[in-house]
Amino acid sequence: MALSKLEQLRQMTSVVADTGDIEAIKKHKPDDATTNPSLLLKAASLPVYESLVNDALNYGKQQASAPQEAVAHAIDYLSVSIGKEISKVISGYISTEVDARLSFDTNATIDKAKQLIKLYSDVGVGKDRILIKIASTWEGIRAAEVLEKQGIRCNLTLLFSFTQAVACAEAGVFLISPFVGRIYDWYKAKWNKDEISVDEDPGVKSVKSIYEFYKSRGYNTIVMGASFRHAGQIEALSGCDKLTISPELLNDLEADSGELTRALSSEQPSAERDAPLTEAAFRWGMNEDAMATEKLAEGIRKFAEDQVKLEQMLLKKMG
Repeated sequence: MALSKLEQLRQMTSVVADTGDIEAIKKHKPDDATTNPSLLLKAASLPVYESLVNDALNYGKQQASAPQEAVAHAIDYLSVSIGKEISKVISGYISTEVDARLSFDTNATIDKAKQLIKLYSDVGVGKDRILIKIASTWEGIRAAEVLEKQGIRCNLTLLFSFTQAVACAEAGVFLISPFVGRIYDWYKAKWNKDEISVDEDPGVKSVKSIYEFYKSRGYNTIVMGASFRHAGQIEALSGCDKLTISPELLNDLEADSGELTRALSSEQPSAERDAPLTEAAFRWGMNEDAMATEKLAEGIRKFAEDQVKLEQMLLKKMG
């Protein structure tokens, strides 16, 4: 019997589940799993997590009397509780995101990351299983640089540009999540097209160029392609270090038994590294990339909005 494309993909790429849904994770048995405020908001509405939500609310009340402060504690506890449940059914990493509203505050991001790591430790999950997700702003990358030196591994998300990728590698970040689908969406609108072929897909091209740059210069930062709109984008990045995929697209890949060939392969370092990016060069690079600037800001706003919705949901439950 022919292997599904998902099984073929597993032979060349580490498959990661982009969901907080424990049942989907159990079904697909990924190596790792990633969550974010939007996925947590969705997960908090699932019946399977009702007891965790109640436990989180009780924890929040124990930590603070003021409702807003209690809810902030409850959300951190809920994030960690869901992460703990996911860690029981995967062998690898669970990514947990810091509050998107801290994206431009290096010190606050560091403090929140340490808080999450401590909470994980309190519930019996070691930091060797955790990746702290941080938006790829200049401030976020600086926070990750500090955390990595202290043994806390990071996943730099909302990454849309080559400039962000270079800065992350130079900072010694453990893993980056370059987004494919959101880049695709931006160019579809910009070019006024209903769809873009995989060969011309700017999102796919972005991940390929970052992957090739890292491998040719010997950077150890893991490239994990993220945010896919269809299975063709995933297939075009087969061979990437990791790919984080929604349950819907995991199903599509599992249902397809066509042949999947490796698209990316690592090379021995062949080029010297350039001088490190300065803050001015980073900000200029972002300024020159309208898509990356717009999608980074939009992504932070969206995650912040979902964080607020989650707060409101828990405030309501708290009574």
